[in-house]
Amino acid sequence: MKQSTVLSFPVLFGLANAECDPNTIQAALPKGASVNFAYSLAANSTFEVPKSSTGYPTNAFNLPALCAVSVQVQSIANSTYGFGLFLPNDWNGRFLAVGNGGFAGGVDYVAMGAGVRYGFAAMSTDTGHNSSSVDGSWAYQHPERVENWGHLAMHGSTVVAKSITAAHYSRNITYSYYSGCSTGGRQGLKEAERYPEDFDGIVAGAPAWWTSHMQPWTARVALYNLPTTAEYHISAAQFDNVNTEVLKQCDPQDGLVDNIISDPKGCNFRAETLLCGSNATSNDTRCLKGPQLNTLYNIYNDYVAENNTIIFPTFYLGSEGQPALLTGNVPNPLGSDYIKYFLGLGPKWNVNDYNDELVALSDAISPGDATVRFDLSGYHNRGGKILSYHGMIDPLIPTSSTPFFYNRMLRTLAPKGIDADSFFRFFLVPGMGHCSGTQPKMNAPWYFAGPSQPSALGRSVYSVPGFENKEHDLLMAMMAWVEDGKAPDYLIGTKYVNDTTHTEVLRQRPLCMYPKQAKYNGAGNANAASSWECKDLY
Repeated sequence: MKQSTVLSFPVLFGLANAECDPNTIQAALPKGASVNFAYSLAANSTFEVPKSSTGYPTNAFNLPALCAVSVQVQSIANSTYGFGLFLPNDWNGRFLAVGNGGFAGGVDYVAMGAGVRYGFAAMSTDTGHNSSSVDGSWAYQHPERVENWGHLAMHGSTVVAKSITAAHYSRNITYSYYSGCSTGGRQGLKEAERYPEDFDGIVAGAPAWWTSHMQPWTARVALYNLPTTAEYHISAAQFDNVNTEVLKQCDPQDGLVDNIISDPKGCNFRAETLLCGSNATSNDTRCLKGPQLNTLYNIYNDYVAENNTIIFPTFYLGSEGQPALLTGNVPNPLGSDYIKYFLGLGPKWNVNDYNDELVALSDAISPGDATVRFDLSGYHNRGGKILSYHGMIDPLIPTSSTPFFYNRMLRTLAPKGIDADSFFRFFLVPGMGHCSGTQPKMNAPWYFAGPSQPSALGRSVYSVPGFENKEHDLLMAMMAWVEDGKAPDYLIGTKYVNDTTHTEVLRQRPLCMYPKQAKYNGAGNANAASSWECKDLY
């Protein structure tokens, strides 16, 4: 396995870690980079996020002893991007970069905190702006900011943060890793495509890889169900009842009725069972009228062009239980703000003017070169490894978009003689939503210490409480593959009785390498991972 390449530094500070102060950190920086702050934190301290941070305002608690650093880097067209870096006193010799979400601008110190508890030097970039995850107004008439968000900030922050890390510890980094979900998943795949030397291993969850199509689709899919006064509009309460019917019809496919859908693609769901009868009232939420069934079919079918090519894949059955993009009074800004500000149509653009030509415009502009291409041969040739996953009830990024990417990647790499499974492994997670969590009615085993997952359990959590090993912890599985050559065929997902206290396990289950699925053996404890095995579908 080829290790990360970083510059060799002379032993400037002796064998101990370097001083943690602005002047010392500045000495390790290249031209065009400057220190915002650098100071030490004692063990069990809280890092207080600067009040100006909009994207990630939550403080990082109960940290190990470390050096907290913030750096600003000059970029294209007089723009800048910044990053935060935690340098633990007890360093494991490895570097970890964590990803972002949506359009957010800001440093994710909470995710860095989870990474530094493993012993990583942990970095997060602000992607070159300051905003919430759904605010895209910063992009309007600023292509340089979009380019930073698209790929420049993550790459540049990684390069500079590695330099600081090597200088601080007076030795080179042994292995470099990346971990992100959603936009963070996209950032990871983009790194593999454009900058294959940056990371030895990349964890890419629910990747928003097809930016030029997914963002317009986000507006399009909402319009299927708008306006809210239309006879074809489906309310949130009705979606919940649809979800109950989907569970009833699709749950048995894996051999066990447990309120978890493991094979949505194999379910022949019949929506007509929800059709209202003659005795239904006008406001009856227990059933759907004919026009509402049409809406449901629109939602469950891929967005296609006139020539029947896919513009964007759709949701899996089961995702309707948390219809995040479908029940607002207006489309989610992740769609409309992209069209207004990334495509340059301006703040007065009316979402009701949406048409398919916007997708062609988006492809032509390709804002920030954010979309990931299918040819990852450079990363394969460099010796890098990728672990990807996607929750099967994801209500924000349709689950089917990741198998779509994976299969198109196979088509691209196979003619080059590359076995994709030798460097890219992908896992579907039944019952998991967007990056983390599950529905109360499902209680699916969703936790495997993926990006952003530890903070959902508690402010001091990292790894998998009670199961700190490569079978249960995705990041540990990545390290075992990169460093020891042990490629994972499955992971084990965990659901605790109480995710806040995480002292008692409700159920565990294998998460199988695509395209395999977990099947119940019919005899053992259904809540034990050992009672399930990964089987081929075909």
